[in-house]
Amino acid sequence: MARNRDPQCRHCRRENMKLFLKGERCYTEKCAMERRPYPPGQAGQGRHKFSEYGIQLREKQKVRRIYGVLERQFHHYYTEASREKGITGESLLRALERRLDNVVYRMGFAASRAEGRQLGRHGHIQVNGKRTNIPSFLVKPGMTIAVKEKSRTVGRVMEAVENVEKRGVPTWLELGS
Repeated sequence: MARNRDPQCRHCRRENMKLFLKGERCYTEKCAMERRPYPPGQAGQGRHKFSEYGIQLREKQKVRRIYGVLERQFHHYYTEASREKGITGESLLRALERRLDNVVYRMGFAASRAEGRQLGRHGHIQVNGKRTNIPSFLVKPGMTIAVKEKSRTVGRVMEAVENVEKRGVPTWLELGS
């Protein structure tokens, strides 16, 4: 499958806010938003006044970039969310939060969503005791997500688990031992 391989710090600067795409680097002074807090490109420092459509487009792009989803897949999530009862935007965010790569990130097994995607892709994550290597797998309530026994010694996983206290775990997730 395709994925966005553009420079991630450029995305933060384009959206004019930290999207925390690089994990721990976004918390340091090396973050691109700390160095140059204006959009990239030749006209980046100019004054921009967006239309209503431009504002909506920037918000949509921001959500896409935060969750690492391409346009076609995002459109699929949107159509599914629009079919559900209730507010479409909330349904869309609920579906994006249920993705396996996001849940791995939220639980603290990875420093960023991209790293959570890679952990899942490389077979380090188990869902209900079975290996799952699809980052877009939708996690349902009651499922158990764990790092494989052999993978618990991987340096990046150990670092991320140590830093869980700094980021915190959302209330809708329960972190066991």
